[in-house]
This record gives sequence, structure tokens and C-alpha cells, in this order.
Amino acid sequence: MLQVMRFAVEEINNSTSILPDVSLGYEIFDHCSNTQNFPSVFDFLSRNRSVEVPLNFNEYEPKVVSVLGPFGSTQTITIAPFFMMDLLPMVNYGSSSSSLSNKRAFPSFLRTESSNRGKVQLIIHILQRFKWTWIAFISCDSDYSRDALQLFSDAASGTSICLAYQEELKGDSNHTVILQKIIMLRVKVIIVFTSHEYAVPFIESAIRNNLQDKVWIASDTWSLNKELPTHQGLNTIGTIIGITERVVRLPGFPEFVQNSRSHSKYLECKNRKLPEFTATCNQACYNCSYMNARKIINENPTYNFAIYSAVYSVAKALHNILHCGTKGCNKTERVFPYKLLKEIKKSDFELLNLRIKFDENGDPPSRYNIVFWNLDYSDPFQYVGSYDAEPAESFSINETLIHWYTNGTIPVSRCSEECEKGSARRPYRIYKCCFECEVCPKDTYINHSADLYSCLPCKKNEWSDPGSTSCTERSVEYVHITEPLSVLLILSVSFMLFLAAAIAILFAHNYSTPVVRSAGGKMCFLMLGCLSGSGFSVFFYFGIPNQIKCVLRSTVFPLFYTVCLSCLTVRSFQIVCIFKMAAKLPKAHAWWVKYNGQWIFIAAAATVQFILCALSASRPFNDTVTFKDKIIMNCDSRSFIPFSATVIFAGFLGILCFTFSYMGTDLPKNYNEAKSITFSVLLFYLSWISCFTIYFLYKGKHLPIFNAFSMLTSSYGILLSYFVPKSYVILFKPEKNTQAHFQSCIQDYTQKISRM
Repeated sequence: MLQVMRFAVEEINNSTSILPDVSLGYEIFDHCSNTQNFPSVFDFLSRNRSVEVPLNFNEYEPKVVSVLGPFGSTQTITIAPFFMMDLLPMVNYGSSSSSLSNKRAFPSFLRTESSNRGKVQLIIHILQRFKWTWIAFISCDSDYSRDALQLFSDAASGTSICLAYQEELKGDSNHTVILQKIIMLRVKVIIVFTSHEYAVPFIESAIRNNLQDKVWIASDTWSLNKELPTHQGLNTIGTIIGITERVVRLPGFPEFVQNSRSHSKYLECKNRKLPEFTATCNQACYNCSYMNARKIINENPTYNFAIYSAVYSVAKALHNILHCGTKGCNKTERVFPYKLLKEIKKSDFELLNLRIKFDENGDPPSRYNIVFWNLDYSDPFQYVGSYDAEPAESFSINETLIHWYTNGTIPVSRCSEECEKGSARRPYRIYKCCFECEVCPKDTYINHSADLYSCLPCKKNEWSDPGSTSCTERSVEYVHITEPLSVLLILSVSFMLFLAAAIAILFAHNYSTPVVRSAGGKMCFLMLGCLSGSGFSVFFYFGIPNQIKCVLRSTVFPLFYTVCLSCLTVRSFQIVCIFKMAAKLPKAHAWWVKYNGQWIFIAAAATVQFILCALSASRPFNDTVTFKDKIIMNCDSRSFIPFSATVIFAGFLGILCFTFSYMGTDLPKNYNEAKSITFSVLLFYLSWISCFTIYFLYKGKHLPIFNAFSMLTSSYGILLSYFVPKSYVILFKPEKNTQAHFQSCIQDYTQKISRM
């Protein structure tokens, strides 16, 4: 590091484009301690060997105009406040703790070494790329390491990564116990974010303890360490991947070191013992006198460019303050620390094809390389990827260049095996990475990109099978008017309406004939109208159900058919009453005739049925339960009891009608409607029993069709069994449609009764 700084200073001093007639001087202190740096701090801040308290920054000129270093975060945090209060620019090349980005605490601190924040982000990218979620993090007793651990914990909390184990290494740490805990937890990926003083002994302990089959992620402090690859047995511990600052070759640096090592002054210092530690021998390092050029050149190059660019950033700022040009610099310009700080913050220049600048926190752009330790080569450090935070975040890694200890397959490091497709996680330990798998039930799905732990319900118009990752939209089904069954039903209704109209015309034309009068007279037209209304209600069963259609479905047929049944009941009752009960109950018969009891009964029956229909009026209903992949659009009754009551009431009228007609089985043939009424009532019962049976067994979209067919069958039963035979007599048996024929039938019935 010393030689890189010397090289940068000498290069600037020999340059004609930067500070052309100004030479940079420097003093170097390296106490290798967090606390013994204070003498150098006071020396830098002094002037004429005394440290003054500045009252005005415009008059403050300390011994130095800028400070580079120190290397470690803890050392920097310890001494930085002394420089901060005087706004002396402190350009650092090796302290990456994110706390130094706080400009309130460190207003004059800048650095050319990236913050830990970028390094941790890169590590997160690597873990996510290879889907490693079960991680051990080894830190050490330093601000650099503790800061990285905190940043990693915060960043991992928003991902699927779990920090299974963490440990802080100290001078007396028991490495064997730490490694045994890692084995016990079945952790396969270990992040060693420590300084090389802690990392090297820890890796050596892993070799001695025969720790195998692990992935080691090395922080920048030891990712290019030249010592570890020479250790016997390093290839047994697994695969080592490191992150490092973008390594840039410094042109001319090897030659500079070679020349400085062979310089006569260096040889003179090397061959004589200096009497005092503080003695210097020009720019030769007394403590490094026995370090040969080859070893210096081959040293870890991680921080070379950071040191080099730190020197240049200060020099460029001085160049601007002194208004340097081709003719030289304005040496009369006084350089105050706060002015230099302001100029350094504005730095934005290119150095060896890399952009040098500082953000608002005094941090440089994050630029990293990913290195794989390929121990099969003399140079074991193989670059396999990169990470850049600017101009846009980019991360790339060529995993084919990495030789995994698993012989080709990417190692797996997780607490629990991934759930199969369509299964959700159920945590069973404190870690989110430890879970059991549970198949999502039907009508739910799991979206792995949104939430790995919840089975989300499908919408009402969607469905899914157990273990689904998405929902499928249900098909909406209802009775279309163009379906074959619908067409058949429409043709049947049309024919029934035509037949009813024809019979009504025929009856109107022959209204005064005995057949029409015996059939009910005016009541026949009411019955034909109600049968037509019952048939017409079938049209409400097609298309998308709405409120009006549903109300008409549950009202029109029951009401009209009830009126029709009540007419049949009254007509049967009247015939029986005339022939059998009038003589026995003359007053009741007289009251019935006087007050038109038949119409009172019909009106009462219609009123009761109307009230029941109003109570059971149906409404649109989407059946999403019966079929998983369909929505059946239908009408649903508000209450099953009133709905059943409408059918029961109609059935009750049918029983009355059947009873009265059965009582008149021995009446004259012209007045005996037992067969027709029995047929129509039985057909009514059979059709609706069939309808209710289908209702409980079948839940498809054609259920309304079966309902409509039952209605149509019931209507056809009365029309065919009651009105068609009478129409046949009118058209083809006119001799039976005479008053004489009816009188003859009555006389035969009277004689028969008298004989009995």
C-alpha cells in the first residue's frame, strides 16, 4: 500500500498535465493499532508543532491539507472526529463501514473504497442466483465486520434467505466449536466477512477439522489473499467464491517498485541499522527493508486502485483550487481545508478507464468483481462475474466457470426442501426457511412469486383443483333459447296455445250447445285462458335469469294452473251437487246458486295461491357449489316452505277435483268427467313427482327445462283429457250435441236410480 501511494505521488509530481509546477509531499504513519494513531493525528493538525483550536475556517491552515487513510473501519471511526471538526478532507481507501456515510457525523469524510452496503447487496445477489437460503455468517471483532453483519441481516429479512448461524471471531475464539455448530445445523454456505487476520486462521482450522463440502464466500479483505491458496488441503473444504473491488492494473507500477528496490539509497538503508525507529531514509520503508520487489508486486491488489484514485482525487482538487494550466499554477492561492473538501466532493473524472466521483454521502460507485478460487492453476483467482451499481444496477456471473465440489451440480443449502408445485409452506421453526408443505385445497391457489405461505382463494367466477398455481375462469351456463330442448319446448307451447285458441273459437261458435254448457259454459273460456297463461310462462325459462323473469317463473304457472284446477273442482262439485246433494241439502244448494259459490271458491283459491306465490317468489341465483368449473344461472326460491306450499295447495285442489269426479262416476255419460279428470290429475302428480325427483338428483343447467316440461305436461293433461274429447263431439259427433240426447241420458240415469 505504501508503494502504491508513492507511485501515485511520483507519477503526479512528474506529470505536466496535473499540478505541473507543484510537488506533493507526504508523511506516513502506520501504527497498526486502533488507538495508537493519535500522535499522528495531532501532528497532522498541528502548525509549528502546536495544535490550535480554529476559530475561523478561512484562517485555518494545518500542517497537511488532506489525510489519506487509515485502512480499517475501526481505526477510521476512532480518529475521524478530530478531522471532522476542522473539515480537513479525509479521503479513505480501505474503510467500508456504512456508518461512515453519515455526513452529520463525518462531514469531511470521503472514500474511494466502496461501502459495505454494495458488498452485502452483491452477496445477496449471489445467494439468490444459486437459491441458497440457509446461511452462516462469520464476522469478527471490528466495525467493518459488525456493520456488514447488520446490513446483511436487514437485507436478508426482505428475501427468502435465513441467517441460520452467526458468530463473531475474537482472538481467543474456539474455531472447532464454531465449525461443529455449522455442521450440526447442516449449513452448506458460509460467508466469512472478516479481515484477513481472522479469516486465514479460521480457514486453516476448517482444514484441520476436516470440514468438507461447503461453499465459502470471501469478503474483499481476503478474497485475493495470496497466502491461503498455498495451504495443503484447501481443496478439501469445498468451493471458495470471493467478492473484490474492481481490480485495475496500474501501468508502470511493477517497474517503479523494481527501480525503487534497486536504488542506491534503498540498498544503503537496507544494509545499515538505523539507530531509531523514527529515523527515515528518504522514501525507503525501514520496516520493509527486507521485502523484495517481487513480493511487493505480487501482493494482494484489492486496494491498489482505491489508494491510487484517492491520491489523484486530492491532486485534481488542488489543481482546480490553484487554477493550474499549461503555464503553471497560482502558488499564491492559499489552500484551506474546507475549500479543498468542497472541490474534492465535486470530483468527476476518468482514471484508467474508470469514473471517479463521490455521491452525496462521499461514497464512490460500487464496482465489484466475483472471483472463483481455481486451485488447479498457478494463479488461482479466476474472475467469473461482476456487479455495478451505476449507471443502472447490473449483476452477472458465469456459473459454468465455477468448478463446484459437487462435480458439476450447484450445491444446495436450505433448511427444508422446496415444496412441490401447488403447495404452500407451513412454518414449523423460528426460521422462515424451515417449513412443511401443504397442498392447497380446491378453489384455492398459490402464487409463489407473491406469497409462498398462503393459499389464496379463487374468485367466485373461478375454480381450481387441489394443488393449483392459478385459477381457471368458470363457464357460465343457462338455458339458451336456441338449444334443441328449448326449441322442442317452444314448439310444444306454440302448439298448445294454437290448440287452446282453436278450442276457444270452437266453443264460442258452439256456445249455446249442450256440450259447451255441460263443460262449464263461461268457465271453459276462463280455463282455456289459464291453460294458455300456464303454457306461456314457459318462455320465462329461457335466457339469463333476472329479477322479473324469476318472479314470473314462480308466480304465473302456479296462479293460472290453480285457477284452472279450481274451475275443474267447482265443475265436478256442481255436477255431483245437482244430481246427488240438491235434494238432500236444498238450502245449501240454494245459497250456492244465489251467491255464485263457484266464483267465490275460484277467487278464494286464486287469492290463497297468490299469497303463497308472493311469499315464495324466487330471485336470480348463481350456483357456484354444485360444479367446480361451472356457474349455473338459475332462480332460487327465498323459502322452501312457501314454495312447497304452492305445490301442495295445487295438489290439494287436485285431490278435491279427483274426489268429486269419483263421486260422479255413476252420473250420465255426458256429465261423467271421472276419466278425464283422473287422467289430468294423475298426469299432474306424475309430472311434478318426476320434477322433484330430478330436482334432487340433477343440478345442471337444464333443470329449468324439466320444470317447464312438468308445467307443460300438466297443462296438456287438462287440455287433452277435458277439452279435446268435447271438441271431438262437437266436430265429429253432432248427434250427441243435442238437447234431446242429453235429456235421454238424464232419463236413463233417473230410471236406473229408481230401480236401485
